[in-house]
Amino acid sequence: MSIVPERPGRGSPDAPQAGSAPSRRDDTGGTLPVPDVACVICGQPVTFDQAVAYAAVRPTVSALLARDHPAWREGAWICRRDLDEYRRRYITELLTSAIGELGPLEREVIESITTGDLVTEVAGTAYDAQASFGERMADRMSAFGGSWGFILSFCAICTLWMILNVTGWLFVPFDPYPFILLNLALSTLAAIQAPIIIMSQRRLEAKDRLRAENDYQVNLKAELEVRQIHEKIDYQLTQHIARLERLEQLQAEVLARLH
Repeated sequence: MSIVPERPGRGSPDAPQAGSAPSRRDDTGGTLPVPDVACVICGQPVTFDQAVAYAAVRPTVSALLARDHPAWREGAWICRRDLDEYRRRYITELLTSAIGELGPLEREVIESITTGDLVTEVAGTAYDAQASFGERMADRMSAFGGSWGFILSFCAICTLWMILNVTGWLFVPFDPYPFILLNLALSTLAAIQAPIIIMSQRRLEAKDRLRAENDYQVNLKAELEVRQIHEKIDYQLTQHIARLERLEQLQAEVLARLH
């Protein structure tokens, strides 16, 4: 038995529809599934589950394909790899026309949409993992310096210092009034504490910037995904309405013949 692939016409009932595998007819009149279809972009044969029909591609991406490849029309197929590439190009052109030149954040969003990866991450996790010992100590000292524990302990030490040096209960006063040594210690503490707090604030600003960038990427990706969902829904509704109108037309023709 010889098997000859059949090439159905555009209006033929055997023409491959969107979401259905193409077929070939054998000598007995039966049909056998064709395992491969040719991609109109790269020309390589691909399996049916790795190919997308013309009718299943959104009009915006389809227009971009038709601009570069005139052979892209009804009945054509495209492999998923090339389709992902054209989806990336469509989103890139869309963002370029909206915000101008794209930066690394926008390109990461485009890549995540194409590959399906997540852009959401715990902000500052990788940044904290790369912190040096001095930076971690600065964070801890700043956290303690801005707590009630530091304030109460500092007040207690200063009060005890002044009481012991005024009364001389335990030892001969080594820093009598006006407590010059205490003023020197406080000035030294303030001089050291200020740059430590600045270092910690700089790290906090860097983490806030990373968090803001991640929020921007998440919002941008969500906006693009919602836009694509709306386009798909509008396209499906248009196709559904067209099919309903065609069915109504066929019903009217059948009723006209019956009468």
